[in-house]
Amino acid sequence: MKILKLLLLFFVIQIQAQQGGMWIPSLLQGMNEKEMKNLGMKMSVKDIYDVNKSSLKDAVPHFNGGCTSEVISPKGLILTNHHCGFDQIQNHSSVDHDYLTDGFWAYKMEDELPNENLVVTFIVRIEDVTTKVLEGTQNMTSEAEKQRKIQDNITVLSNSLPKENWQENKIRTFFEGNQYMLFVTETFKDVRLVGAPPSSIGKFGNDTDNWVWPRHTGDFSLFRIYADKNNRPANYSKDNVPYTPKHFLPISLDGIKEDDFTLVFGYPGKTNEYLPAVAIAQIANELNPAKIEIRDQALKVADGFMRKDNAIKIQYASKYASIANYWKKWIGETQGLKKSDAVAIKKNQEIIFQEKVAKAGKQVEYGNLLSDFEKNYTEIAPYALAKDYFSEVALRNTELLSVGFKLYQLEQVYNSKGEQAFTDRKNNLVASLGDFYKDFNPNVDQKVFEQLIHLYASKVPRAFLPTNLSNINAADLASEIYGQSKLVNYNSIKELLSGDSKTVLANLNSDKGFQILKNMADKFLKDVNPKYEEINMRIMALQRTYMKAQLELNKDARIFPDANSTLRVTYGKVKGYAPKDATVYTPVTYLDGVMEKYIPGDYEFDVPAKLIDLYKTKNYGPYAENGKMPVCFIGTNHTTGGNSGSPAIDSKGNLIGLNFDRVWEGTMSDIYYDPNICRNIMVDVRYILFIIDKYAGAKNILNELKLVHPKK
Repeated sequence: MKILKLLLLFFVIQIQAQQGGMWIPSLLQGMNEKEMKNLGMKMSVKDIYDVNKSSLKDAVPHFNGGCTSEVISPKGLILTNHHCGFDQIQNHSSVDHDYLTDGFWAYKMEDELPNENLVVTFIVRIEDVTTKVLEGTQNMTSEAEKQRKIQDNITVLSNSLPKENWQENKIRTFFEGNQYMLFVTETFKDVRLVGAPPSSIGKFGNDTDNWVWPRHTGDFSLFRIYADKNNRPANYSKDNVPYTPKHFLPISLDGIKEDDFTLVFGYPGKTNEYLPAVAIAQIANELNPAKIEIRDQALKVADGFMRKDNAIKIQYASKYASIANYWKKWIGETQGLKKSDAVAIKKNQEIIFQEKVAKAGKQVEYGNLLSDFEKNYTEIAPYALAKDYFSEVALRNTELLSVGFKLYQLEQVYNSKGEQAFTDRKNNLVASLGDFYKDFNPNVDQKVFEQLIHLYASKVPRAFLPTNLSNINAADLASEIYGQSKLVNYNSIKELLSGDSKTVLANLNSDKGFQILKNMADKFLKDVNPKYEEINMRIMALQRTYMKAQLELNKDARIFPDANSTLRVTYGKVKGYAPKDATVYTPVTYLDGVMEKYIPGDYEFDVPAKLIDLYKTKNYGPYAENGKMPVCFIGTNHTTGGNSGSPAIDSKGNLIGLNFDRVWEGTMSDIYYDPNICRNIMVDVRYILFIIDKYAGAKNILNELKLVHPKK
């Protein structure tokens, strides 16, 4: 496993210093540390990760499996994004206590609100277990067999490797299966809401400003970790006490300026930085445009209804935001890939790769990799397109069809597991659909169905279309289904699901809405998905070998592993950018910009009266900069989904900001990082302190914090 030791070496994608990277914190010594020092870091890498003494890693827990947070006081107070804590804030809200609209602040600990099923997870230590995981797989030729053996080994190791009884072993793959790391973790289950600004601050700009710079959003919320009397994880109890952390982040009052060093610590979800050119071209030219078109149609329909009817606007606001989120991301990603000429750059890299293969005499092992990629991506193209159409049309954006698929799965449960399992699933489904139908409007969904089923029938490869979708009139089909199906409201679907299994299944299969979904699903699961999975398995094996070759043939370079929701370090600088001709963005926004965007009564750009008063009187306290209140800033840190809530840390280990988004022009950084336009967006910690202090008057929270002046 010698080649797997090359983590400290950098694979030069572009010949510049500091070009992205999501680095494993336990492996920063060497070239990473030197580069960080050159960028201005004053800490040592031991200050970032150390098993034997407290370090930054001890202050950065995973927040509920999807976001990041950071400990900012000796009493277990943690900071994360407003959008990361949104579900908890919403769950505690009511007509009498509308915390989404008004905000929430616990002025004493006994007022903090417990949250069912909310957890935060700390990393205790990280170890390489590659050899043990791959044991017994060396001579296997079947990819499926090899993966089964690897999973068996992971299960055994997870259960047998040493840990404390309140800890957990988690093994994750890196470099496409060329390396495996053990993460020993501690998960705390008593996490209480401490503070959140109103949505007019925490979600200011909402969907319009999503993925956009300049940004003016105070995207933060505060929680507290509670532990048992031994400072160990425990379920909620009134007897639990605030958690005493191994480390917490001091908070800088000195602010930032352009070219300041920034370190972002967190749990990035998923990237694909090492795809071949043919894969990137397929994403940019075929798959993304198809998904964008589908969501574009769904959004146009919803927007038309929402503008005319406020009740529909309320019903569909959250759903619209969810659909729009990745629609907007895919547009930016596609444009960024083309603007950066990513495909051409990858092709040039592949020419160099082939030369290295020949020079090393590795034609047998690696000489056919690129041609095999070309062959397999060409073969998978129609299946990948059909898969995306099925997912986007049937599972995500047409609500009647998505309910139909749940019913389809119910039928499969009966066929595979029998009567009792069917009854249990049916009862759970009936119970869960109540909330769904509260925000379902059949008129809206009918129009969405009409638009999307037309796309499906005309754009999915004909071989993968069920016969009943050939030569359809979408408007007539939509009218027939929504006029006759019992899937259009909660009472009728409860009626449809009444009776024994035989009755229910007979009723389902006579329902027009269920029938069309079943025909689509049957065709997809028979003719599309198996072949897609077969080819994709081959592509995954090729990608693993390709990564092995990159590690082996680039011994004087540094390569970082793709994101996989494990703890990573990314470093960079505060930096503006120029996204297009004659447009230059500076790296800092101010409260002035909030007021420039202010639209009274607007759900995206309204501003609380108290914040307006604070602005008018310039009552900024010690948090202002030259008489102006900083709100957000951008940097060159390489981030993705999962980095929401990540701390932005200065050169000395102090908190300076809170990561929450990326700029639209640089969202292709999940596939290809371009330092010229890829920027992460952070809330300035001074704005957070200003809201806590001057807006909320929560002095009790401020009193817990360690406020420092590292630049003085």
